[in-house]
Amino acid sequence: MEGDSGVTAHTEGLNGAFHHECKETEELTNGHSNHKPVMNGLMPGHSVKEHANSSSVLKSLPISALKQNGLLQSLAAGGKQPKTERESADVEQAREEWEALESIQPVVSEESSPTPLISFNEALQHFQTTDLGELLKKIQPTIRRTGLATFTHFLFGPPRLHRELLEERDLVFAIAQSSLDNSQAVHLRVLQTIYKRLTGSKLDCPRFGTHWENVGFQGTDPATDLRGTGFLGLMHALYLVMDPETLPLARDIFKLSQHPTQNFPFCVMSINMTCIALHALREEALSKECNRRQQVVGVLNEFYVATFLHLYQLWKSQQKTVSDSGFVLKEVELFAKKNPKQMLRRLDVFLRERRYPDPTAQRPSPCLGGRGARSEGTRGKEMHFTGVCELPLNMEGEARLI
Repeated sequence: MEGDSGVTAHTEGLNGAFHHECKETEELTNGHSNHKPVMNGLMPGHSVKEHANSSSVLKSLPISALKQNGLLQSLAAGGKQPKTERESADVEQAREEWEALESIQPVVSEESSPTPLISFNEALQHFQTTDLGELLKKIQPTIRRTGLATFTHFLFGPPRLHRELLEERDLVFAIAQSSLDNSQAVHLRVLQTIYKRLTGSKLDCPRFGTHWENVGFQGTDPATDLRGTGFLGLMHALYLVMDPETLPLARDIFKLSQHPTQNFPFCVMSINMTCIALHALREEALSKECNRRQQVVGVLNEFYVATFLHLYQLWKSQQKTVSDSGFVLKEVELFAKKNPKQMLRRLDVFLRERRYPDPTAQRPSPCLGGRGARSEGTRGKEMHFTGVCELPLNMEGEARLI
């Protein structure tokens, strides 16, 4: 075989007769084109045997060259074998598929683009513009007291919430009555935003799956963990991860939740913090601060973060584990409801120190729990939370995880 490779064609026989026709094939030699005459599909000086061995060269040629020289059919026909109707149909289909492959272009559909993150204010506006009439009929924004308890609360209890703030307070409790709705795009965006901000993922995740357990839900469906707080539990988590000042704290808490021995389900714990905040609002422990600031949602958000900060510092410094969760949550709730102003002040100090750190000294953040060395032991026996806190409507309840 000659040193230069050429594009050749098998001859098709019909009753043993050959049709003499002259074809030209373009031969590539060191980047230059050489045209040589071809008689009956064979170049002069090439035997049939040599031509059969040259079929491997065709595999490296572009599809357009095959089409231009009319060889696609002869290759599929298998040389001297007569071409059947079945083979002709297959060859035609193959030709169409090759043509389609040549013109195909990668296209990114709109559905494959990631869902944009949603801010807390945008999600709140959704509920402000949604008809919540039926949910408002179910809320109980204050504790029902009778007899002497009513008189005692009137004389020595916290001040009542200002009338102009009652609508905002009722909105909060209506959101707490709302369930996660898969038909609402805003609801799904809130879920996706929480997941992305905690994990650092840029892509959307499926609505159901074990990946939700990675961020601290109890199962494959986050909706099952919202029994006590409704959608407000997700709204507070959204606030924590979307506020630039609290995002570093959220990641610190999330990191602790992955600790080998001090681990806990992050989102379930967050929901319990929302539960404690709702109890405090219902028992009017936050009314004085709400009246002073003339807002409810903002105060409730900060109280939620302050409670989570308190639990984080206590859990980390005292080396708590899942087995301690019931006692820790009870302690956190009692302290938070009794000292709401102190909780908010400590949160303010903590965030201010993060915003303007002192480079000359490492001052410990205000911690409400005791101090202790951090344990780096191996992961102990894995434990699971078996429930989330429920919201009692007619009595002071305790937040609980187990």
